[in-house]
Amino acid sequence: MKTPSSIKRAVIAVLLASTVLSGGGGYLAARAYAANDAPITITPAEQPMTAARPSFADLVEKVKPAVVNISTTEKVEAKQRQQQQMQPGSMEDFFRQFMEQGQRKRGPQHALGSGFIIDASGYIVTNNHVVADAAKIVVTLEDGSEHPAVVKGRDPKTDVALLKIESKTPLPYVAFGDSDKARIGDWVIAVGNPFGLGGSVSAGILSARGRNLNSGPYDNFLQIDAPINPGNSGGPIFDAAGRVIGISTAIYSPSGGSVGIGFGVPSNLAGSIVAQLKDGGKVERGWLGVSMQPMTESLAKAIGRKSADGVLVNDVMADGPAAKAGLKQGDAIVTINGQTIRDPRDLATQVAGLKAGDSAKFGIWRDGRERNLTVAIGTQPSDQTAALNDAAGEDGKVGLSLAPLTPELRNRFGLEAGAKGAVVAEVASDSQAEESGVKPGDVIVGVAGKSVANPGQAVDAIKSAQREKKEAVTLLVMRDGTTYYLALHLV
Repeated sequence: MKTPSSIKRAVIAVLLASTVLSGGGGYLAARAYAANDAPITITPAEQPMTAARPSFADLVEKVKPAVVNISTTEKVEAKQRQQQQMQPGSMEDFFRQFMEQGQRKRGPQHALGSGFIIDASGYIVTNNHVVADAAKIVVTLEDGSEHPAVVKGRDPKTDVALLKIESKTPLPYVAFGDSDKARIGDWVIAVGNPFGLGGSVSAGILSARGRNLNSGPYDNFLQIDAPINPGNSGGPIFDAAGRVIGISTAIYSPSGGSVGIGFGVPSNLAGSIVAQLKDGGKVERGWLGVSMQPMTESLAKAIGRKSADGVLVNDVMADGPAAKAGLKQGDAIVTINGQTIRDPRDLATQVAGLKAGDSAKFGIWRDGRERNLTVAIGTQPSDQTAALNDAAGEDGKVGLSLAPLTPELRNRFGLEAGAKGAVVAEVASDSQAEESGVKPGDVIVGVAGKSVANPGQAVDAIKSAQREKKEAVTLLVMRDGTTYYLALHLV
């Protein structure tokens, strides 16, 4: 790297070189004129044509009125819970969620984010992490008007949320495009509220797709190099036609600001989630009921397969859809409805996209040959967690949100491949769970002296204790590699 003095010397040297060249050229031209007694015309070399740089002014003028600023007020306890869930040394340490504007110690916390209007009646899409712990949400439109917003639904697993504001007049809006048709190298435009600077526009290209940040079971992020910063979170990523192909969600940033690596939820995923949230306020996903691991070349050879596509089933949940269809431990799932399965994330995403009750044709490898099984897709047990007052935080509420124990979470917590239980995803402030010492990241493996294999069983056991008017119920939890008993207060 050049020092300031060396840079200065380099600039001076260039200037001096220009002077000598221009002076010398004049001297030679003068001599030629004198010798021939006639002027010589010097024609400048023809300059190569350069392509005009694209302007997005017309596009921005069209779409920017539909982009909004989102301001939230949240309790300090809620932010502390979010920070407790982050594992030291994990990839989450490197991904700065855009809402975090430094450490705050006490009092209400205020945060800024972005969003975009998707219909004239006032539905607004943003990130779940923008509004997850908000006690108050205010949306500011481009004309400066402020509107209180309510959460119509949110999906932590894909980091998508749907808000609603009321307006006396129809609002400008934008539409989702087809993120699957966006090509690597296509222009993208991000609009949002970075550092509170509303209506900021940046441009770049689609750098990659299918990025897995280990932030959820359905990670499939778009990667862009258009600069996005804290406050952009929840804002739209447009293609060159003005269609939303993604939602700005995270950045890779050792420094806290943009280094040209940003990530967005693809529109095809976000659009399907928004449709469900708009229809019923929640997302229902298909469920198979298996634990699985990636297929390797060594494992493929060991079971007699030439291809390393697919996943290896290492556990089948009793009475789950897979078990009822005859799927067994050691089977390799290679296709679903004719679509090749690449890895566990691909399988989870495809199954989640099916509806409960749908019949799906699974291609499996067993005993050295391919077979077909028809599976009636079920509903994820985690969908039952609302019964435990997800993020309620009110007196007399359990305030406990649970999630399935996925292979990724087993690896994170150092559990065996076949370990069963329910992960504590969230503990509401001022709730019975918080007062009882339950913490995010705890793995509940037993309730009231009985083992639980999934969130649904844990929910049922706790509700059973409530119906029996018990003052407390024992929880057997794993935390930091150690097993504990906790008394969960119910009254």
